[in-house]
Amino acid sequence: MLTVVIFLPLAVAAALPAVPRRAVPWTWIAATLAEVALVTWMWVSHGTSAGMSFETNVRWIPSVRAGYHVGVDGLSLPLLALTAVLFAACAVYSLRHTHRVRAFAILFLFLETVCLGLFAALDLLLFFVFFDLSIVGMYFVILLWGHGDRSRSALKFFLYTFLGSLILLLGFIGLYLGADPNTFDMVELTRNPPLHGGLAGLTLLAIGIGLGIKTPIVPFHTWLPPAHTDAPAVGSAILAGVMLKMGTYGLVRIAMPMLPDAWRRYALVFLIVGLVSVLYGALVALAQDNVKRLIAYTSVNHMGYIVLALGAAGYASGDADARRLAVTGAVTQMVSHGLVTGALFLLCGVLHDRAGSYDLTRFGGIARGAPVFAGLVAVAAFASLGLPGLSGFIAEFQIFAGTIGSGTTAAAVTGALAITGILITAALFLRVLHRAVLGPPGELTARVTDVRRPELAALAPLLLLSLLIGVAPRGLLDTIEPLSAAVIALVGR
Repeated sequence: MLTVVIFLPLAVAAALPAVPRRAVPWTWIAATLAEVALVTWMWVSHGTSAGMSFETNVRWIPSVRAGYHVGVDGLSLPLLALTAVLFAACAVYSLRHTHRVRAFAILFLFLETVCLGLFAALDLLLFFVFFDLSIVGMYFVILLWGHGDRSRSALKFFLYTFLGSLILLLGFIGLYLGADPNTFDMVELTRNPPLHGGLAGLTLLAIGIGLGIKTPIVPFHTWLPPAHTDAPAVGSAILAGVMLKMGTYGLVRIAMPMLPDAWRRYALVFLIVGLVSVLYGALVALAQDNVKRLIAYTSVNHMGYIVLALGAAGYASGDADARRLAVTGAVTQMVSHGLVTGALFLLCGVLHDRAGSYDLTRFGGIARGAPVFAGLVAVAAFASLGLPGLSGFIAEFQIFAGTIGSGTTAAAVTGALAITGILITAALFLRVLHRAVLGPPGELTARVTDVRRPELAALAPLLLLSLLIGVAPRGLLDTIEPLSAAVIALVGR
């Protein structure tokens, strides 16, 4: 079943050249909705199990003991669901898209298979293949359907993230060579961590940089703002909502359980990097007048919370319950950020579609002529800043409670300092609402009409899911918590 889920979008993409042009958007939407249904069924079937479900392990490259090994657990299932939902939202949002529709749909279906495959991969070499293919897919999305200085932004994105993938591969080779017998199998490497001492530290450095560029964390974030600014709206939604999670997912799936000794030793480094990303991302976002760049920098801020929580989880001497809560909060933040930031970038797409600009100084009083659009912006903004009742609050509360309550001075101090990031984030989103949605009309306000039905159909489910997680988070948390306990047990061994 999992293999069907992974490769169904690719199979539909292969069939799209034979589909009449008018039916291409609807075929794309049908495929993504089928993915949502299949992943939902998998989630229900998995329940709250602590182990792997829907596991498949087939020999692929026997000479290096690499296999097509896939499976799902409490970490991968929420991210598979997030991926399916966001790709479905992007397909619906693109219903009115007219430029190279067939190629556009094929590329996004290819990207969906790649993202699903990465989150299900239980073999390092398989993980790396999907990781690299995601870079290629997004490069063409930015280059062919972007705007502004799209060629430069696409090239910068590719070079930065491809360099990160090469450094990541060095780390994977280190894990492979350290294993006895040599293997790329994640389950085996987790069961028997292959490296200790200085070699483990060097391997963690390579994996940390490779995944840190993808996340992105400071100082490896500079490719992100231009890529988001010049990408099409749906490209930005997938890049921020799904692809950034590949970095933090890799930290939880690979770095922490396979290099527990090194993770404990360098936990303070991850705490500091997380704190710097939180504060830097929020402060730079506050200074932006381009709303798309502003949201891009808030992604640096929000991903910093995840790294901060995972750093706190590395203190084996800390309170185990608090550390487990920090990991649960980190995974919840991956889901929340994907839903909310995906919605924010789609809303930016609506703004650019109407007025051809992201400049906040040229808008004002949008709520008068586009009340539904204004309401959606307000809900997404409040979700992003962590208002109670929405998913951001659930994630950030767990992160801060777990980090500050871990019982270690370093974690408590960095966690307390990181709380100021929430205050800055609140200020910057209130500034957006005050300047663009409320206030006197701007020079481009008259062009902004309200959301159309496909746009509303794409945006509403994302924000409703954020509301559902904020009000009734148990269904998500019950799935994640067994995984969090397992990760803490592995790091603390």
